[in-house]
Formats: sequence, C-alpha cells, structure tokens
Amino acid sequence: MGALNLLVFLGCTALVGVLSYIWTRGTDEEHSDGYFLGGRSLTAPVICGSLLLTNLSTEQIVGLNGQAFTDGILVMAWETLAAIAMVVTALVLLPRYLYGGVATIPSFLEERYDSQTKTIVSALFLSGYAIVLLPIVLYSGALALSTMFDVPQLLGVGDTAALWITVWAIGIVGSIYAIFGGLKAVAVSDTINAVGLFTGGLLVPIFGLLVVGNGSITEGLATLWNEHPEKFEAIGGPDSSIPFATIFTGMMLVQLFYWGTNQAIIQRALGAKNLREGQKGLLYAAFLKILGPVIVVLPGIIAFHLFPDLETADEAYPTLVTGVLPFYLVGFFAAVLFGAILSSFNSALNSSVTLFGIDIYRQYIKQDATDRQVVKAGKYFGVVLAIASMTIAPFIANAPQGLFGYLQEVNGCYSIPILTIILVGIFTKRVPPLAAKIALASGVILYMLSQFGLKFIVGEDSYPHYLHVMAILFALNVAIMLVIGQMRPRTSDFVARESGAVEMTQWNLAWPIGLVVVAIVASTYVIFT
Repeated sequence: MGALNLLVFLGCTALVGVLSYIWTRGTDEEHSDGYFLGGRSLTAPVICGSLLLTNLSTEQIVGLNGQAFTDGILVMAWETLAAIAMVVTALVLLPRYLYGGVATIPSFLEERYDSQTKTIVSALFLSGYAIVLLPIVLYSGALALSTMFDVPQLLGVGDTAALWITVWAIGIVGSIYAIFGGLKAVAVSDTINAVGLFTGGLLVPIFGLLVVGNGSITEGLATLWNEHPEKFEAIGGPDSSIPFATIFTGMMLVQLFYWGTNQAIIQRALGAKNLREGQKGLLYAAFLKILGPVIVVLPGIIAFHLFPDLETADEAYPTLVTGVLPFYLVGFFAAVLFGAILSSFNSALNSSVTLFGIDIYRQYIKQDATDRQVVKAGKYFGVVLAIASMTIAPFIANAPQGLFGYLQEVNGCYSIPILTIILVGIFTKRVPPLAAKIALASGVILYMLSQFGLKFIVGEDSYPHYLHVMAILFALNVAIMLVIGQMRPRTSDFVARESGAVEMTQWNLAWPIGLVVVAIVASTYVIFT
C-alpha cells in the first residue's frame, strides 16, 4: 500500500477516534440511558449516518457487488426496498417504541407479553450476533482489507497470519468504541465514517466508468447499457438470486425485521432525543438508501465488463478497487472501508452489551443492580464476546460463496419469528404470551427443518426460494397466534403505558416524505423493466 497511503490510513482512522472522543466526552456513560442510548440525545443527522454505516459494511459492499456481477441490477432490491421498510419503521413502529420508552426490543416484548418472552428473544438476538454476525463481519472485513491492500506483503507475513492480524486489529478498535464509549461514541464515529464511505464508495464506480468509457462517465454508462442489457433488468427470473415474486413475499419481511426490529439497527432510533428527530433520521436515511445501488450494485456490473473471467463473484469489488482506483486514494479508501467494517462490528457488539446488561443481568443475575453495576457487567460481557468473536472469525475460511445471500438465509432462523410476535403484539390487544412463545418455537424449528433438512431431501433445484419459505412460515405463525388469541385470549385488552421518556410530537413532513420515498422506489422498477 506504500508508506504514504499507510500514513493516510492511520491518520484518517485516528482522526475519527479523536473527534468521536471530543464530541461524546460530555455524555453520562455510567447510567443505562447514557451508555446504552446515548442519553436519549441523538439527533437526525447522527441517527441517519449511524443507520447507514451500521448497515453498509464489507458483507454488504463485497457481497452485493458480487451478486450484481452475476445477476445485474435486480439485486438492487436489497437496497431500494430497504427504503420502504425504513418508512414503515418511522411512521408505525418507532412511535410505539418511543411511547413506551424502551431501550431494547425485548423490553418492548416484555411490556406486551411477559418477561419469559423477553428472555427468549434476547437469547435469540445474542446467539445470532455471537455465532453468525460478529465473526462473519470480522472475517469478511479482514479478508477484504487483506486482499485489497495486500496486507501479507505490507507486513511480510503469510496469508493466514495477515488474516489473524487484521481480524484482531478490527476487533480491538471496534471493541474500544462499542464497550468503552457506549452508543453515542458508536453513533458519532459512524456518522463521521459515513461521510467518508459515501465519498469513497462513489469514487469507485466513477473511476470504473472512466476506465470503461475511455475517460468519459457517460460513455462508460452507455457502453455498459449497450453491451450488457441483461444486467439492467430489474425483474429477476426464477433461477436468479432474487426472483421477482420474492419482492412481495419474504423480501419485505426481511427488510422490515432488519430496519424495524433488529436491535443493532433500531437502537440508534431508540436513542433519539424526541420522535421528530427519530423520524427525520430514518427518513433521511431512506432517501440516501435509494442511492445505495450506485455503491453496492453498479461496481459489480462494471467489474463484470472489465474482469469477466473472475473465479468467484465475491472477488468483483476488491478486484475493481485495485484495478481502477488511483494509487493516491488507496489510503483514504482503506480508512473509510475500515470505518465501515468497524461500524457493523461495534454496532452489533454494543447491542449485545445492551441486551445482556438490561435483559439478562438485571433480570436474572442481580435484580437489585444499580445502573452503574449494569453498565459494568455489560462491559465485561462485551469484552468476553469480542475476544470469542475475534478467535472464531479466522476459522471461517470455508465461508460459502455468495456471502450476503447466505447471511440472509441463516438469519431467517430468528428474524421472521421475532418479527411475527412484534407485529402481532402491536396490532392486536388480546393475543396472550403463550401465543408468542409457541410462535417463536415453531418459527425457529420449522425454518431450520425447512432450510437445513427438507431442502436437501427434496433437492435445492425444485425447492422454494428461502424468501418464499420465510413468507409461508410468517403467515403460518401469525395464524397460530391469532387462533390462540381466540381460544385463550388475555383477560383484558393490552394498553401500552406512556413512559414520558421523550417528547412525542410527530414530524409534520413524515407522511408526505414517506409517500415520496415509496413512489421513487416504485418508479425505479418501472425504469429498469
């Protein structure tokens, strides 16, 4: 990478750390609201930046561009439909969360159902983060950095040693933010990195188009459009990674879970200083999310044109970066990519600390714990979890191809059951806690039997797409809960309690802007069909 680029990389990374420290040192980190929710002081720009960067990491950038290399623009559904899910979250889910003043999604479920439901969901979140998300974020991030910037040659070590070093570097720096800085340090660092990532992320397709078009961006676009028209078809066939019908089934459920109920994401909005700022942050992010395909889809198509003979699709983005980005920008891009990797890691780690401290430690280990003790216990848990993740990550050497799609499929084990009980809990008043427990158990067990058992017995080629399976199980579990609600209803209607934690005046432009976002997303499918 060169001495100059290394200095730029270290300088940019250090600058983010220094600014994050300066801008968060007045936050109370010894009490629950201060540590876990940034003192309920997050404003719209911070929420927006943190949401986007928590989402945008190597498994997103590398994985989606790899799918675009194979399938073209139809994989933009993961980005554009996310904007609709963010609108639904801002208008429907966030007001309910902030009204109750909850710090975690399981806390909301405790209010609606009971403490056992909260514990089960906390355990599902923690197991998903510990076993799947944290190690894979570390592994994919380390692999991308090591490949793009030739860490083995830079440090004079072998590939395996370089992977271990990079994993631990990411993990240690991310842990410092997440464990010792709390949510506000995570959110502020994310916002700073988001500016750099969008700048650097846009430079990659720009320089790629300049190469394709011999110095002209418009010529580059015209060349791609004329020579690869199949890559600009938004309607996926039955054999594609995203068949068009899945957009109306499991795709929207996955998006709604991720943006509206996933603790690692929604925690930023739960820390909003009021409902208005939370809605503005989500809707600002929704607008920017529509532009996401320029960063996470278009480079994959450019790579297909320039490097059609790659052995694996997930090599598309790293190969394009090293092939088109000028040498003098490598250090800057390394820093912003490092920031994106850190964001996903420290966000999931901070959410794990929050879930353990509030939902496990205070509930079962030390019920009379003070806020300071809860925060301290959460930090200790975070250190153990971080070390475990950093130890496991380098061993994921045989991760399957199509990493992004694989992550989505595995996450379905807990995402759809949790989404089911949250939505039923919000829109019904008599469904009892028993229904939630049965739906969680049936959702997890049936999905695992389907995707990791029955699919291989029937044959993958003739088995329904996993997004369709998610929709079928979602409908089944909703029906189970409603039937139980009729047979064994609560003795009285559930009535949410107002916490008064934040001011609840809705942003007066929330609904108009939400409708505009939905219209823009729909128009993209008209344009590319």
